[in-house]
Amino acid sequence: MRRDRVLGAVIRGCGPGALVPRGDPFLTLARSVVGQQISVAAAQTIWGRFEAACGRVEPGRVSRMRVATLARCGLSTRKVDYLRGLAAGFHRGDIDPARWQSMDDESVIADLTRLRGIGRWTAEMFLIFNLQRPDVLPLDDIGLLRAVARHYPPEGLAPGSERAQEPAAHRHRDSRARVQVLAERWRPWRSVATWYLWRSLDPLPVDY
Repeated sequence: MRRDRVLGAVIRGCGPGALVPRGDPFLTLARSVVGQQISVAAAQTIWGRFEAACGRVEPGRVSRMRVATLARCGLSTRKVDYLRGLAAGFHRGDIDPARWQSMDDESVIADLTRLRGIGRWTAEMFLIFNLQRPDVLPLDDIGLLRAVARHYPPEGLAPGSERAQEPAAHRHRDSRARVQVLAERWRPWRSVATWYLWRSLDPLPVDY
């Protein structure tokens, strides 16, 4: 907040809240897969249906669920495939999450992205929400790019002006570069900055 007055105002505007970790690696990864490329609200709705269909979200149970049952939750064919494969890997013991605790961020990302359906964004969500790594900057996250476009308009545009509030998709070509530069002042707490910027778009705290 001292280094970045704009972010300081965002944090004060969000009010109380905390990033709550999940202890179950499978649960975090499953929620991240469900949340890929959709809004927070849509992800919450689909996850609620998925959770109700599962009874208990655990690898053995999910790996045995029928494709049609999972599809009725609102999951795409691809996400159904990813979830079943992830569940089977955990259930068989092919995936060993215990070793990730001692690995650096990039090594965890490299290990996770070897799994089918797990890209860099999903691996970064795992670092933030499960391992509670403090300095992750998910440059492929549409919510982060939108929040930066809203609160840090390009030079010459006043915050809140019509052009400053254009959809971030209109400025994606340089958004990642701008975020990377701005985020240098947030080190070593870029995960925290990202979480507050998400909350500035949606008061419902992001939760994986």
